[in-house]
Amino acid sequence: MQLNYKRSGQGPTVILIHGLFGSLENLGMVRRGLQTEFDVISVDLPDHGSSPTSEQFSFAHYANSVIQLMDELSLSSAHFLGHSLGGKIAMTIALHHPERVKKLIIADIAPVTYPPRHDAIFAGLNCVDLVRHTDRKQAETAMKQHIAEAGVRQFLLRSFVLDDGVPQWRFNLSLLQRDYPLLSEGLSHDTPFIGPTLFIKGENSDYITAKHRDKIHQLFPHAKARIIENTGHWLHAEKPDVFNRIAAQFLR
Repeated sequence: MQLNYKRSGQGPTVILIHGLFGSLENLGMVRRGLQTEFDVISVDLPDHGSSPTSEQFSFAHYANSVIQLMDELSLSSAHFLGHSLGGKIAMTIALHHPERVKKLIIADIAPVTYPPRHDAIFAGLNCVDLVRHTDRKQAETAMKQHIAEAGVRQFLLRSFVLDDGVPQWRFNLSLLQRDYPLLSEGLSHDTPFIGPTLFIKGENSDYITAKHRDKIHQLFPHAKARIIENTGHWLHAEKPDVFNRIAAQFLR
């Protein structure tokens, strides 16, 4: 199974991995910021965007699909940058395939188990009737009763598309909802990743907190941290210039 991807720029290779319900376009501003000095490969994870679907979620399966793409592109190693779920996939690659990872950037996620955070989003998505709601305005109206934040609705609606006039989500909603407990789990490995690692946290986000520090340093003993002020979980979109500057400086 080959992942859908977009490649641009020249220089050392950086692989960008998006988060839950997203696609490679979600890190578009990061790609545009880095492609002036890096060879940037943005991927659609399995069950997202234009990549193939899966029968079951697992960190190993998602990570191996990225490794397979690297093999197909004859890339022995690369830098990695992952946001949210994409950060967990990037961490999985670093832990299980350390020889493939030069430097690792993790955006606003920790290698820990999280309590349910997306119940309202699943409820809102399930309110969209893909037979009756045939445009984004109708879909957004249906989601409003469960998803109050306009920005969240607009993010999700980027994946609402018409295929030959038939509305559909560009993510595998049924699988992601069924296997949500699996993708919320923490990571573990007998051997830590000792390569250069940077965690970038949004100041107003609670995805990385002080209580996660021990787990982070257990698995990534050389990890450093940066905080971007006045940003939340979508730090790369809220302050793209700052985020891109921090990422580029670390990768250099």
